[in-house]
Amino acid sequence: MIRPATIFREQTMELPLFAVLQRTPRVAVRLSLVLFSLAIVPALYSLLANPILPLSISSSETDSLPPSDHMHLSHLNSPSVKILSPVNSPIPAPLNHTRLSKSSYHSPPVTTTTSRTQIRDDEQRCDLFKGEWIPNDESPYYNNTTCWAIQEHQNCMKHGRPDTGFLRWRWKPDSCDLPVFDPQEFLEMVRGKSMGFVGDSISRNQAQSLLCLLSRVEYPEDISSTPDKAFKVWNYTSYNFTLHAMWSPFLVKTTKADPTDPECNLFNLYLDEYDTKWTSQINQLDYLVISSGHWFYRPVIFYENETISGCQYCSLPNTTQLPLYYGYRKALRTSLRAILENFKGLAILRSFSPQHFEGGPWDKGGDCVRTRPYRRNETIPEGADLKIHDIQLEEFRAAEEEMTKQGLRLRLMDTTQAMLLRPDGHPGRYGHIQTGEVSLRNDCIHWCLPGPIDTWNDILLQMMKTEK
Repeated sequence: MIRPATIFREQTMELPLFAVLQRTPRVAVRLSLVLFSLAIVPALYSLLANPILPLSISSSETDSLPPSDHMHLSHLNSPSVKILSPVNSPIPAPLNHTRLSKSSYHSPPVTTTTSRTQIRDDEQRCDLFKGEWIPNDESPYYNNTTCWAIQEHQNCMKHGRPDTGFLRWRWKPDSCDLPVFDPQEFLEMVRGKSMGFVGDSISRNQAQSLLCLLSRVEYPEDISSTPDKAFKVWNYTSYNFTLHAMWSPFLVKTTKADPTDPECNLFNLYLDEYDTKWTSQINQLDYLVISSGHWFYRPVIFYENETISGCQYCSLPNTTQLPLYYGYRKALRTSLRAILENFKGLAILRSFSPQHFEGGPWDKGGDCVRTRPYRRNETIPEGADLKIHDIQLEEFRAAEEEMTKQGLRLRLMDTTQAMLLRPDGHPGRYGHIQTGEVSLRNDCIHWCLPGPIDTWNDILLQMMKTEK
């Protein structure tokens, strides 16, 4: 109800205006009305076309989950997680993938801030490998329903890992900001080119991470010339980009000590001979990422100049027992020489990927149950991994010097320190179906997908951009 005092004020305000209009010529009044109409009507039409409403928050902001160690990964597979399907797909997407039509797609599949996708000119040469893991509410950028390339033992989501906090971190170098991997930018950069990953299952782990990151733009076609899963080739037809994954866990020529025994775990390593299964193919590549290390913990017999020079964990009579580092150094040196002689593109040596077994070794109940990264100032258990890393640095420096003299490019992707801080990123017991009837060893070597290994491809893209 309006109070009487209010009515009185409104009436007293109307009388002067009425009196003024009585004294104003009709022509002036009509002219004022016309001018008023010309001014206000277009504004009304503009308002109708673009109504003023409160700012809406995008689904990607409302659906992002905060870092938490008490959330089940199945939440990431719910409809609330907005992970776009590929725009281009030369082959039908897997049945459990939902693809958006081109007509319904109006923006890149990755949403990142300007500060995350650009690095200032004075930061182009910053050290990407010294830094810290910081929270990242935007990740992950795919899951096990949007990527077909995740192997069972890396599928931590599927096997019920009960925390998601390990997904919510990104690597932040000390002196610059590392952009999040942009799949469209990557594919444009490698248009008409080819890339190969050579090494063990950790090398394949990175290749599968790349496949998953690129799956937001396009699914590749498998063009492998052989059914052998150890040598896979995919082609992204819209970009004419070919991706190779080549299995060579020892990097040099290798045979089983007893080829007739499928369970034989003793290998012959020819430390001065190339593994031609991959060295014969690299001359067709533009980019090469090579890595190894974990298989050198196995029993092996070393051959040099076609004769036995010693062995490791073999217990053979009249055979010199040699340490792990002997064979690894020689094998790495041989493989880098193969690159020097057969490859003209950008070669990258990725450093050793550390394992994080605690409470025992891998075959005696060791596990990895941590749910967050280490901080740099925390005490981190050290093992043989760091010695292998030292060997890699020494052999890299020697090979780089020689290759530079010949106008060739060899670069180091030194991810060891960053990954040493991520004991939370391994499958652990969630690399297989959880059952009380089957006892399987915990996997604290490979990395969950999605997971911290995706950062390797953030770094890979940035290294490629720097070279360009």
